[in-house]
Amino acid sequence: MEFLDKISFLYNGFKELVDWRYVVMWIIGGILIYLAIKKDMEPTLLLPLGFGTILVNIPHSGAIGDGGALSTLFNAGIANELFPLILFIGIGAMIDFTPLLANPKLMIFGAAAQFGIFFTFCLASIFFPVKDAASIGIIGAADGPTAIVVAQALDSQFTGAIMVAAYSYMALVPIIQPPVIKLLTTKKERLIRMPYANAEVSRLTKILFPIVITIIAGIVAPESVSLIGFLMFGNLVRECGVLDSLSETVLANLITIFLGITIAVQMQADKFLQPATLLILGLGLFAFIFDTVGGVLFAKFLNLFLKNKINPMIGAAAMSFSSVSVVSNALRLRFFTPKWKHESGTADLQTTGNGGMMEQSTAAAEIADRIAQNDESKGETTMKKTIKIEGMMCQHCVKAATKALEGVAGVTAVTV
Repeated sequence: MEFLDKISFLYNGFKELVDWRYVVMWIIGGILIYLAIKKDMEPTLLLPLGFGTILVNIPHSGAIGDGGALSTLFNAGIANELFPLILFIGIGAMIDFTPLLANPKLMIFGAAAQFGIFFTFCLASIFFPVKDAASIGIIGAADGPTAIVVAQALDSQFTGAIMVAAYSYMALVPIIQPPVIKLLTTKKERLIRMPYANAEVSRLTKILFPIVITIIAGIVAPESVSLIGFLMFGNLVRECGVLDSLSETVLANLITIFLGITIAVQMQADKFLQPATLLILGLGLFAFIFDTVGGVLFAKFLNLFLKNKINPMIGAAAMSFSSVSVVSNALRLRFFTPKWKHESGTADLQTTGNGGMMEQSTAAAEIADRIAQNDESKGETTMKKTIKIEGMMCQHCVKAATKALEGVAGVTAVTV
């Protein structure tokens, strides 16, 4: 018996497994890993988050607690908001604000598509304290780092659940938005063709934009300076033209991986497995749905007064100036049906650079028309078309654009 007492540390962990919560959290971690690998849903975040969930839910895990690696990283990078802010530099370096500067009215759509945030905040305040309700409402911003920063700044006890909801629903936008859009629009509205005017924006304007926005945001809301300032600094790095080697996705991807595995500290069974978690996931879905509703209805309202109608789906895309826009365009292209019947013509597509919210669908229509014309005049023809698509910010955007363009009739090869 004395010998068994000496080696009891070897099997104490197995005795702890009688607590079913550990097993449930392993399953949740496994699901997150599955979604990242099999479904390609935000892999840079869900993969480390899923694995980290397993790490912190091993009985007596050395990864957490005093001296634990993940706890140390959490205190150094999450508790003081450092990791999300550094991530914002990387995000800013990937954003092209040219379409917004060329067409400033898009900002109005962005504001309208935040309706879900305020609606969810009001609803969540019935069940949670105001600070937690505000943190939950920000899920509707469709931006993971913002949700983390707000949750940490307001000292919410549900940071883990909020982060899982924010990033999961961002990845599920192609599933969440189409039914809502179809419910609120007619087929005729969804088929509205919007001409894309490639307006020129001077380099000086692009450089001044992040500086001016930071100053204005700082005066109006001083607490936002760190968040907005880091985002705009990243964009300034992109637009200045002298730090090109830094304006890549490597920084953002690396920080996102650290962010995911570190935030898993909040995924401990005793913190995560609560009825409140399920309520937060439901409220997060509610926020995304009503963001879409707000953007679509606002576009429909503007169409009452506009000569050149706006496709209401643009209002849904405006819920976030991120890959959500590209995903929405991918949905438009996926259901694009040319008016001609293609028999034999083919096209090789090559896309380059960075693109506006509407340019992809316009380019696809142009390709279809060109293929049709070639078929009628020359019979079987192969054509190569290069399109410049601005606004590509990550590999998720690239994959979405590639899949959409491959779905255009007559296209046999796409290189992005």
